[in-house]
Amino acid sequence: MTQAPDRPDARRPLIRGRGGTASATSLFVNGFFPGRRALVILLAALFGFALTVVWSAEFVDRTIGGNVADTLLGHDSRETPITGALGGIAFALATGVAGTFTACNVAAFSAIAPLAGCVPTRRGRMARMIRPLGLLAAGSVAVSAAYGVVVALAGTRMPQFQSTTAAGGFSPRLIQSMVVFGLVGLCMVGLGLASLGLVRDPLARLSARFPNAPMVVMGALTGSFLIGRPYPLFRQLFRDAAESHNVLYGAAAFGLQALGNILIMAVLFLLVAGLAGERLYGWFAAKPSRASALTAAAFIAAGVFMVLYWDVRILARRDLIWYPLAPWA
Repeated sequence: MTQAPDRPDARRPLIRGRGGTASATSLFVNGFFPGRRALVILLAALFGFALTVVWSAEFVDRTIGGNVADTLLGHDSRETPITGALGGIAFALATGVAGTFTACNVAAFSAIAPLAGCVPTRRGRMARMIRPLGLLAAGSVAVSAAYGVVVALAGTRMPQFQSTTAAGGFSPRLIQSMVVFGLVGLCMVGLGLASLGLVRDPLARLSARFPNAPMVVMGALTGSFLIGRPYPLFRQLFRDAAESHNVLYGAAAFGLQALGNILIMAVLFLLVAGLAGERLYGWFAAKPSRASALTAAAFIAAGVFMVLYWDVRILARRDLIWYPLAPWA
């Protein structure tokens, strides 16, 4: 006798043992939980930790990001000053694309990977992907554009503009980065644990009224990367917006920077949905808890990376603690 696949049952309570099912509460908590949740957490956390050991910000920022921006703009993005609002808009979009892989932008799309395989037809998958991507972009642009307005109004008084090192080797800009990315990382870890059914879903009540709200929230987390971002090319754009005191320019430049950050990954996910979505659909349909495991692993790995890289590793850089680092990191 074959065993029927797991089915969520709204009458059953949330199981906190070795896996099980419960009612779905949001896009990231589908009600199917893998049996080896501790293993999912361990492997994801180890991956996030290992990434902090080998990650070289200089290589990613300068070699990858700098070369991509130079190619898109047609000149040296670091040495050529930004001239005019149109030049700033072009610079914002180009450097946003160049900065795709300089932070945890990938995590936002890893978290919605199961969506690529939840519809059996290719046309259905593409339509199913476009809507959440649009919501993700809306949340990201809303936060980043609002921050652009604040930067234009406050000008050079913003902490992110202050790079003077204070006692202990921490500048206001660095402290802001540590706080922002640390909080975002903790939020992602929490969402990952909720995806496994280990903690209550923080988006459950919001999703009950607005089912698509989780993607807007994920977009907002992605857009908040700009609030703490120390990426050199972004600092160049930040300075230009701060000195212009033009709120429209600040909002447009920061919004386009955020869109550039997610553009490449959005195209890649649409390709995955179109080319490999049928296989993913079969894989997830055979065992729905795989979607929960993948979602949780993406959130936890990204969250652990952000907390360790932006808080713990920076303490090691200031010789306050020891932290393992690769020779090139």
